[in-house]
Amino acid sequence: MKKKLAILGASYLQKPLIQKAKNLNIETHVFAWEQGAIAKDIADFFYPISILDKERILEKCNKIGIDGITTIGTDIAMPTVNYVASTLGLIGNTLESTLISTDKYEMRKALSSKNIPCPKYAFYNTPSFINKENLNFPLIVKPTDRSGSRGVTKVNSIEQTNIAIIKALDNSINKRVIIEEFIQSDREFSVEFISFYGVHHPLAITDKVTTREPYFVEIEHHQPAAISLDTRKRIFALTKDVLNALGILHGASHTELYLLDNGDLRVVESAGRMGGELIGSHMVQLSTGFDFLKATLDVALNQFDFNRYVNDPVHKYSGVYYIIPKPGRITSITDNSEKYHEIVYSKALMEIGDHFDHTIDGADKRAGIIVYSSDVPKPIKDPNEVLKIETL
Repeated sequence: MKKKLAILGASYLQKPLIQKAKNLNIETHVFAWEQGAIAKDIADFFYPISILDKERILEKCNKIGIDGITTIGTDIAMPTVNYVASTLGLIGNTLESTLISTDKYEMRKALSSKNIPCPKYAFYNTPSFINKENLNFPLIVKPTDRSGSRGVTKVNSIEQTNIAIIKALDNSINKRVIIEEFIQSDREFSVEFISFYGVHHPLAITDKVTTREPYFVEIEHHQPAAISLDTRKRIFALTKDVLNALGILHGASHTELYLLDNGDLRVVESAGRMGGELIGSHMVQLSTGFDFLKATLDVALNQFDFNRYVNDPVHKYSGVYYIIPKPGRITSITDNSEKYHEIVYSKALMEIGDHFDHTIDGADKRAGIIVYSSDVPKPIKDPNEVLKIETL
């Protein structure tokens, strides 16, 4: 009999997971708002229910008799995933762990209590900052409950901070904001793990490239990170400490941190789900050979065995580029990816006639995306020539 799996979300981020489940003969029950649900047509069953509506999803999943529930690439679905899993006795992280790992303020408190290196921080839910905490500028202001750089701003004064708090509140679901001292470093990484009953398995470290200040929108990712073996070991060891501090026992996880000029590490945040931006769904398997999507499904279905995944490792380079055209109305889209043997995925995320605005934060639409796999690092010199999107 087919296993029945609930998947929250049906955007392009979730589509690889849904397709992988179908390829493995798993019956997929997908929940999402119908608008933007591009993956609904490949789901076995689709339900136009908000991924935030945990009671309706629980009721439906109980009737279906699901064997597991999961999602990838999004924080806002995790409370529902783990609420349903906990209520139905399925594999998931605790509700306490979910609260901590999906709220950046609660996360900061948990990590600091375990002496894990983090920036100094403060909590706000109104634009009333006067710096009574004596935080050192510059500061980073961000919603406590969003991912993908949404609502994030770097500021250099009290006035700028309060303006940034308003923006962060507008992007926050729960209307909570965290302010942190800015970490001065040009080396930012994300770390992918898979965990099962508290046993943590390191998979990959990703070099991250952003637009830098003031909004820090992610525009490139590359694996493996160009770091020493010693730094790699230290990052993996610190990440295990982070997962234990947050109580993340099961499933994929995505941890972000900085490497300082003096060699010290500083943790930015960690999430009990696979990294978005196609890091987990594409890059990990391309660079390591580890089938991260299948592993995530196996954990959710309580049938994961790490030893079955390590028989045929590969050592390659992979990466993601987001296409950022000049602001304006899109007049033409030309996909030249067939001319590049390294390109394994290419897709325009906008259409001719759409208007591309200045890239401000992760809530903005990127115009396109390409993924590469190569025997050499960063083989694509100009991603805008691979997927050419012209504006007027």
